[in-house]
Amino acid sequence: MIHTTHSIRVRYAETDPMKYVYYGNYAEYFEIGRVELFRTIGISYDEIENQGIWLPVSEYKIKYLKPALYDQNLEIHTYVKKIPGVRIEFEYEIYNEEGTKITEASTTLFFLDSKTNKIIKCPDYLLKLIEENWKTEQ
Repeated sequence: MIHTTHSIRVRYAETDPMKYVYYGNYAEYFEIGRVELFRTIGISYDEIENQGIWLPVSEYKIKYLKPALYDQNLEIHTYVKKIPGVRIEFEYEIYNEEGTKITEASTTLFFLDSKTNKIIKCPDYLLKLIEENWKTEQ
């Protein structure tokens, strides 16, 4: 399993009139989590794209447990719990400043060759980084 944690403070522009984070902004939080997870294992999203790989989202599932509020500091926990094939699955948990889990989500992305527009397996260089950073749950 690969796991990373990233903190973000809720900005006013991300909230609705109740000062709750607007539901559509969670997708951006999860993107931040994915980008930081790749950076943690030694590659940036930009590097992946520069090598001709796109990672479009094919599935997105979310469960809101409690609202995230304006000016709260949130922790985004991002996980990869399965070795990728043609798809890579991410799971997320968001915690508020009190340490309460407020959101659970998952996304599935697939590897797409940017030149041929065809779905491909996880590139070897990325698979190697994932395997080098893989930690087993104890």
